[in-house]
Amino acid sequence: MTTRPPPDEVATAYDVWSEVYDTQANATRDLDATILQSQEPSLFRGDVLEIGCGTGKNTGWLASRAHSLLALDASEKMLNRARERPGVQHVQFVLHDLRERWPAAEASRDTVTCNLVLEHIEDLSFVFSEARRVLRPGGALFVCELHPFRQLQGKQAHFVDPDTGALQNVRSHLHDVSEYLNAAADAGFVLVRARDCRDAGAPRSDVPRLLALLWRRD
Repeated sequence: MTTRPPPDEVATAYDVWSEVYDTQANATRDLDATILQSQEPSLFRGDVLEIGCGTGKNTGWLASRAHSLLALDASEKMLNRARERPGVQHVQFVLHDLRERWPAAEASRDTVTCNLVLEHIEDLSFVFSEARRVLRPGGALFVCELHPFRQLQGKQAHFVDPDTGALQNVRSHLHDVSEYLNAAADAGFVLVRARDCRDAGAPRSDVPRLLALLWRRD
């Protein structure tokens, strides 16, 4: 009998965060949803893979548009929350470590979307190579992440532990913009659009909160 390996420290932190992820104030979470929903609608009409779906903050919206939706996350408690959302009864939820080969067949997806995930993954090259493997020719990869400029200011994913009241940081890795661009180029992706995303009403002098990037597979 095979046994599931214990979750790593990121998944463990998100298990705790799941209790309050949708209720605690989180401007990064909210802006990410806004940016995702502002994309061209046709981007999410086919067979979609959502990596790092969390509590399903974007999953219900995607499910109402996609032909099919496979949603992966490494946190079991986050997935349990996602499964409780309305409109997700046809979503295939899978508990999975995104640093391992994804449970999707080669050339089986039209779009991969990755939101607020990659700061927790050190090896970007694996993510981009897996995205290329599962995407059909011409398929799209959409990434929206905490902006590297904010990371350089010391910002990272964090939450208030609902049991202790303590501020808990989640293990993160600093990725420069060039790391995203080079990992994508090495995997054979062509950049379609890049966007530095600031909070609504923020002046241009403010450091962007999110970096949104859209690629196409050749």
